[in-house]
Amino acid sequence: MKIGVISDTHLSKPTEPLYELQHGVFADVSMVLHAGDLTELDVLQAFSGKEVVAVSGNMDSAVVKNQLPSKRIIEVAGFRIGLTHVWGKPFTSVKGLMADFDQVDAIVYGHTHRAVNEVRGGILFFNPGAFYSRPPFLAKGSVGILTLGEELSGQIIRV
Repeated sequence: MKIGVISDTHLSKPTEPLYELQHGVFADVSMVLHAGDLTELDVLQAFSGKEVVAVSGNMDSAVVKNQLPSKRIIEVAGFRIGLTHVWGKPFTSVKGLMADFDQVDAIVYGHTHRAVNEVRGGILFFNPGAFYSRPPFLAKGSVGILTLGEELSGQIIRV
């Protein structure tokens, strides 16, 4: 099974590049995780036809923050995956992320605009980077794919 992962879209509505993910990089995924900073819920329309699980981030509207939790745990294909945006705390802290989630196989997060795909202490820490980066970050856009089989692995893809 494959899961598309995106974060930090910073959009009020879907754009053509966002829609293109549906038929490109995310064509073979059955689920999409959004790790916050959608800005508005309409952004998720770009992934219609796929199961979408999202959390709110610090740049999201009040509507998004009222509708989506700031963190959650999902269970997929026998794996427990923590999903968060990690704003409001030292977001580079592995210990901080681990404290938020108990007994997970992976922690998917956003906010930093820096892609991360590494295993520490048996847990996959996965940040797809920012799909759309605003100043002062201006990182190149990226998304991710999680592959769930006998093991859980991640891949960062520049867009």
